[in-house]
Amino acid sequence: MKANLFPLLLTILCCGCNNEKREPSTPEPPEPVLVVPPIYRMCTSSDQSKSLTRDTSLTFSDRAEYNKIVTVDRSSAFQPIDGFGAAVTGSSAYNLMQMAPEDRAAFLKQTFSVEQGYGLNYVRISIGCSDFSLSEYTCCDTPGIENFSLTSEEYDYVIPVLKEILAINPDLKIMGSPWTCPRWMKVNNLTDRQPHISWTGGQLNPDYYQDYAEYFVKWIRAFEAEGVRIHSITLQNETLNRGNSASLYMGWEEQRDFIKTAIGPAFQREGIKVKIYAFDHNFNYDGIQSQKKYPVNIYADPEAASYLAGAAYHDYGGTSDELLAVHEAAPDKELIFTETSIGTWNDGHNLQTKVLGNIRNLGIDLVNKWSRGTIVWNLMLDSERGPNRPGGCKTCYGAVDIDKSDYKTINYNSHYFMLAHMSASARAGAVRVANSGYDSQFVSVGSFINEDGTTGLIFNNESYLDIQISITDDSVNYINCEVPARTVMSLRWTDPYYE
Repeated sequence: MKANLFPLLLTILCCGCNNEKREPSTPEPPEPVLVVPPIYRMCTSSDQSKSLTRDTSLTFSDRAEYNKIVTVDRSSAFQPIDGFGAAVTGSSAYNLMQMAPEDRAAFLKQTFSVEQGYGLNYVRISIGCSDFSLSEYTCCDTPGIENFSLTSEEYDYVIPVLKEILAINPDLKIMGSPWTCPRWMKVNNLTDRQPHISWTGGQLNPDYYQDYAEYFVKWIRAFEAEGVRIHSITLQNETLNRGNSASLYMGWEEQRDFIKTAIGPAFQREGIKVKIYAFDHNFNYDGIQSQKKYPVNIYADPEAASYLAGAAYHDYGGTSDELLAVHEAAPDKELIFTETSIGTWNDGHNLQTKVLGNIRNLGIDLVNKWSRGTIVWNLMLDSERGPNRPGGCKTCYGAVDIDKSDYKTINYNSHYFMLAHMSASARAGAVRVANSGYDSQFVSVGSFINEDGTTGLIFNNESYLDIQISITDDSVNYINCEVPARTVMSLRWTDPYYE
C-alpha cells in the first residue's frame, strides 16, 4: 500500500467492518476527532479491502444478538502496557530527515499523535552506532571517559526527529540500547584480557566497568540536555551475538557483575530513575546452554536484581513461551519485547500473509504472555533497504519503506499495521485484563482497560469465515458486530454503565 501523505491512512469512513468492496480513492484529511467516541472501531483485512479503516457507526444494545459472545472481565488485572513502537535508528532518522518538512511532519503526526493518528508511543534508539547507522562509532572513541560526546548522527538526525515526535506526543517513551562499548574498553576474552580493537565481538574489560557505567550516565544526561528524556535502557543489544557489525558478548555473569558493581550504584548515586532491562536477546538464548534463563540467573543475586526493572527479548530464535517461564520464575519483574524484523527472507512485503500473523504473534500473543509492549526494528528504511553498515542486515524492511527516488512515497508494511492496531486498543498505561467466552484456533483476542476508563479489545480473525460476535464487559450493554474473514478489528469504547 503506497501513500504520499499522512491522510491516506487516517480517513474516517463509517463503513463498518463488512465485506463490501470499494474502488481505491484518495481520501480527504480527517477533521480532528474525539480521542474516543462511544464506540471506536478500526479494521484491516488481509486483502486490504479494509486498511486501517476507522468507523464510529457501532451502537450499544441491551442484548446479545449472536451466540458467539466475548466477555471482557474488567475486574481482572494483569500487567500494565507501556506501549508499542519502532526503532528510530540512525538510518530511520536519516531517511526521515530527507523528507520535505511538511511530509515528515504529516507522517510523524499520523504515526504518533494520540488524537489524530495511531498513537504509537515507544521508540528504541542506539547508544552509539547500530548496524543501521551512518557510520561505526561510539560516543567515546578517544580513550578516556572525559572524551565522551554525542556525534553528528545524534545531533543532525536522531535528536531532531525525536524532538518532532515529542512535540506531537509528549508522553513518548524512549529506550536506549548499545551495540558495543567503546573499543578501548574491549578485550578478547576475560582470561587473557588482550585488547580487542574491533567493532565486532570482544568482551567488556572489567577494569572499565566504572567508566562504562559513567558512559551510560553521560549519554542519558546529554539527551536530557537536549530536551529528550530517556525512559529505559538495556545494557547490551543481543548480548550473545558476537557477529553483528557492531557487537559485544556479555554473558549473564558479566552482566550481573556490571549491574551490581557499576551501573546500578552509578544510577543510584546520580539519582537517575531510568529503567534498566537485562538480556535484550532471543527467546532461546542462542542455544547456549550456560546462558539459559539469562535474566533469571541475574535475579538470583538480590543486589543485582534490585537495580533491574526486568528483561527484554527478541524473537530471532525460540518461542514466546519463554516469557511465560520467565514470568513464572520472577513474577515481580517486567518483560518487554524490543526487536523483531521483516525482510526478503520472510516475504516481508506480502501483506496478505503477514499482517494478521504479525498481529497474532507480535501483538496479542506477546501481551497475553506478560510483555508490556512491542518495539519492532527500523521505523523507516529506504527502498534499497538502507542505509546500513557492512556486516549488518542487507535484507531488512522497515515498518515503512520510503522511495529513495523522491523521499515522499511510502510503502506501509505489516509491522506498521500491527503497531497501529495494538495502539488503537491498548493506550499507554492500559492494563491487560482477561476475556472469555469465544475460543477458536483461528482467532486471537486481547483485552485492556485504559487509563481513561475505556475498554479496549482486539479481535484477530484469521479464518476464512465471517464471524458474528457479541461483546460485553460485564455490563448490561453489548456490542454486536461482524468481523469478516481474514480481518483484524480493534475496538475501544466508553461504556455508560461505568460512567
